[in-house]
Amino acid sequence: MTSRLHSRHFWILTLAALLVAAGTFSLGQWQLRRAAQKEAVQAAIDAKNKLSPLDGSSLSATENIADEIHRQAVVQGTWQATHTVYLDNRPMNGRSGFWVFTPLMLQGSGQVILVQRGWAPRDFADRSRLPPVATPAGMVTVQGRIAPPPSKLYAFKGVDAGLIRQNLDLAAFRTETGLPLLEGVSLLQTGSPGEGLLREWAAPNLGVDKHYGYAFQWFGLCLLVVILYVWFQILLPFRASLRAQRSD
Repeated sequence: MTSRLHSRHFWILTLAALLVAAGTFSLGQWQLRRAAQKEAVQAAIDAKNKLSPLDGSSLSATENIADEIHRQAVVQGTWQATHTVYLDNRPMNGRSGFWVFTPLMLQGSGQVILVQRGWAPRDFADRSRLPPVATPAGMVTVQGRIAPPPSKLYAFKGVDAGLIRQNLDLAAFRTETGLPLLEGVSLLQTGSPGEGLLREWAAPNLGVDKHYGYAFQWFGLCLLVVILYVWFQILLPFRASLRAQRSD
């Protein structure tokens, strides 16, 4: 056993085990920190949801509207139906279809917010056929929550214009329509289905459980390395040394 402690092979394996154990333990801690960060973000989202809903006036008067993302809002205005856009390949409940966006001119402010009104299925037999979506004329009341602009998918040339699009860039859409769209946000309409649209939006998933799962795997690997090292480099040689001494 004493001669083994002075062998080069023993110390190489010891160093390797220490490096792997330290690395996996550090990665596990990093995953725990990421989980804590996302839990803090989720707590901020929950706090926003508990605030009183914004109305059109307070929405227009807010200096940095992006700070109000995830907050509830109830606004009144008129649909700008000629600028309705259908974003393709957007899912709801596992089905692919359209997310329908229409700008809403806010009452009394002259400002416009892009509203993600809901989801509609597409006709896969005729991909150019639009689903029947009703857009009421006159003053409407829209309930929802402040959301980021529509997320972007992979893009192909020629699908960034027209009624059916792959993506919708808010700044480019502002220039295209000439509407005074609020920057950096949209309004995700909530409530019961209506106007040919479903509104069963998935709750924001920050992936906190995923980080805890990864942390468990890294810590488990760290523990496995330690156990294997102790067993093969210390306990087995020690038992072999004892047997050798007894046989002597």
